[in-house]
Amino acid sequence: MAAKREERHLAVILAVDVVGYSRMMGADETGTFAQLKTLRREVFDPKTEQFGGRTFKNTGDGALVEFSSAVHAVQCAVEMQQALEHRNVDAPADRRVDLRIGINLGDVIVDDDDVFGDGVNVAARLEGLARPGSICISENVYLLVRTKLEFDYEDLGKNTLKNIADPIQAYLILPSSASPEEASVPVPQAVRPAVAVLPFDNMSGDVEQEYFADGLTEDIITALSHWRSIPVIARNSSFTYKGKSVRVQTVAEELGVRYVLEGSVRKSGNRLRITAQLIDAESGHHVWAEKFDRQIEDIFDVQDEITTRIAGTIIPEMESFESRRSAIKRTEDLNAWDFYLRGMQTFYDETCEGTAASLIMFQSAVDADANYNDAWARLGWSYSKTIMHGCTDDPAAALIKGFEAARRSIALDDASA
Repeated sequence: MAAKREERHLAVILAVDVVGYSRMMGADETGTFAQLKTLRREVFDPKTEQFGGRTFKNTGDGALVEFSSAVHAVQCAVEMQQALEHRNVDAPADRRVDLRIGINLGDVIVDDDDVFGDGVNVAARLEGLARPGSICISENVYLLVRTKLEFDYEDLGKNTLKNIADPIQAYLILPSSASPEEASVPVPQAVRPAVAVLPFDNMSGDVEQEYFADGLTEDIITALSHWRSIPVIARNSSFTYKGKSVRVQTVAEELGVRYVLEGSVRKSGNRLRITAQLIDAESGHHVWAEKFDRQIEDIFDVQDEITTRIAGTIIPEMESFESRRSAIKRTEDLNAWDFYLRGMQTFYDETCEGTAASLIMFQSAVDADANYNDAWARLGWSYSKTIMHGCTDDPAAALIKGFEAARRSIALDDASA
């Protein structure tokens, strides 16, 4: 009796994944689960059905869908991303749900209701190449849809994908509704070696020194951002990991970076010890590590040394290098800087009490150093927050003071981020 022939056919496979799922579940497991159930019921399932797709595998944070048409698969993916972007408009930054989608056409094996083979595996790997809010398609899908669907296609070149024998030519689609911010999200580590700076640990044993470690971290992020050829993840994204024990590879995957900088700060009297290590998340190897034992008066030299060493390590791997570095107008007054760090300690509280405390500290900083650009900028920003949060009985006066501080900041440095 002849063996039963395995069932094969050509299929278009769509792989979808929720960006930062582990981080979201860690922050709010119940809320995230409910949010994703609603997303599946109101967006994913209706769009899949509308375009003739069949979901053959569900995971906690994603799914695999089979289509008979490449055009329908891409249309489905684009409309999913557009629907998500619309839903994210009013969502807080930590409650946004962003998707990555990969699409491939290939020969697959069908076993009952499941689908297997390289056609599926390539789609899953392409999903990993996609930016949050975008769709990554293989060349065979691109050739079928490029003249039928008018989107902006970005050529990603040939990519070596894990466990896939031959390099795959890939293209990126950014849906027409994608915002400029979304379009500028750093691409995955295989394409662009961006860096994320995790909050430095406060090793002083004194919670009152927490502001110092946070302020030093933010200063390093700011300093690195002046190296125009190094993409640096924003403070709001990297600080979501503060106080959490996370794997470097998880951080890199969720933020779309190749390098992660982590470290610690110990401050005792006038002595300062800073440790910093730069890790290549792709290999898990330490690229660079250093320990700094200094007097507190040397803090700015230490910052310069850390940022220069990191930049000098990463830049050779970048495709291009801009040697001109922006002028940084910062304070050399340690008292002003300390006031500034204390102001930053409450700046992100988004409460009237936190804003009032920040106003006092930033005002003290500019009183100590009238040429401290960053402190003037934060002072102006804080005045605007008193209006936004309804913390002032005289919004007109707060607006005037806010504009005065902002204009002073711009006058000191109109190139400041």
